[in-house]
Amino acid sequence: MQFGMRFRREDAADKVNDRYWHAIEGTPLEEVRRIQEERLRDQMAYLKANSTFYQEKFAEAGVEFGDIRTIEDLQKLPYTYKTEIRESLAAEPPFGKHRAAPMADIIQMQASSGTTGSPSYIALTEADAEMWHEMTARCFFANGVRPGDMVLHAFSLAKGFVGGIPVVQGLQYMGAIDVPVGADGGVERLLRACADTRPRCIVGAPNFVLHLAEKAPEVLGCKASELGVERVIVGGEPGGGIPAIRAKIEAAWGAKCTEMLGGTDLGVTYWAECDAQSGMHMVNMDYIITELLDPESGEIIPWKKGAEGEMIYTAIGRRASPLVRFRSGDYIEVIDTECSCGRTGPKIRCTGRTDDMLIVRGANVFPSAINSVITEMVPDTNGVMRVVADFQGHTTQGALTVIVERGPARDPADDAALKNKIEQRLRDALVFKADVRLVAPDTFEKPGAAKVAFVLRKYPDLP
Repeated sequence: MQFGMRFRREDAADKVNDRYWHAIEGTPLEEVRRIQEERLRDQMAYLKANSTFYQEKFAEAGVEFGDIRTIEDLQKLPYTYKTEIRESLAAEPPFGKHRAAPMADIIQMQASSGTTGSPSYIALTEADAEMWHEMTARCFFANGVRPGDMVLHAFSLAKGFVGGIPVVQGLQYMGAIDVPVGADGGVERLLRACADTRPRCIVGAPNFVLHLAEKAPEVLGCKASELGVERVIVGGEPGGGIPAIRAKIEAAWGAKCTEMLGGTDLGVTYWAECDAQSGMHMVNMDYIITELLDPESGEIIPWKKGAEGEMIYTAIGRRASPLVRFRSGDYIEVIDTECSCGRTGPKIRCTGRTDDMLIVRGANVFPSAINSVITEMVPDTNGVMRVVADFQGHTTQGALTVIVERGPARDPADDAALKNKIEQRLRDALVFKADVRLVAPDTFEKPGAAKVAFVLRKYPDLP
């Protein structure tokens, strides 16, 4: 019996020594643009024929599908917001009014983490699923995974998250072998599997893989750096691009650490850092058009070194759950537009999420940036902090309360001096006034299967 979708790409093993997983990664941008616009026109034709959601949205905006022929033409269209997707899902469960393929063609579903509300359920046709595998393979390949590698799975494998089954599928597709324990399996089981299978790579959230390494001596009687891991690939939360956290991960595992970025709405992962470790490349430009929005001016701005803004995504080639001009909420900085690896996609770092950003006396502050400063202050601190946003909305005229775990060797009697030191460092680095509260090491729960939440909406009941 013949099946269209493959577990493993037929030529996967032949790619071990290739420069890129796919030629598009190093294609000149003029040619990339030609491919994108050709696929954009095809996508518009598909949506015109199949998407009630976008038929209504375009009509309301007074735009015809045939008007959208170039990347610049996308600016004629309104954005698609997460709230609209939630309303669509509620109106026509399980996949919403924006489902644009027959239910008979759906072969898989995934769910978002639901951190800002109920989970979003995403439908995949066979072609969509294979596209996800391909996008994931390109990212892991850029991150340093190779066909034939054993890969310890330290993301959550439960609840339908894209860090679970779709990561397994993407690794299988590229010829790697997933060790499917998952963060839900617990620290001890993961470390035992690591010792038993000796994987070359680990994939997981940065804070959790660091926690794994810290527990290795207790569970296995040896350092994590003695387990033979060569690559640690992290994503799902800020950390991999923060120099102090990256350095801790690399020292703990004795391995190179690279970062990736994605999201359930568009795929598993579509940005990936290469060996240069200087930002994540867009390696899937033939599947996703990305615009950069300046939130202050509301203008779309060029992809130039130093530019900052929110990423806007349009899926091209997507069938079941397509998105046009989707407001991702990911706020990024363009690190560069060139790289020694030869990839032509821009390199970025994700500063934080626009819905996480706090405005403190007029200054934009991302919790991930606070975390970076606190981590840089190890061993004075334990590298762990929480922001208390106990005010309405995202704006405050007062000092921002930041709870920080002091370093294990610090005497609580010296807290006043450490508090002043941290507050000054935060003011110098991020231009806002903090009210730092110091607490004992290990006050907060260690990272597990869930993402680390840096922001608390009320002051916690602490010992």
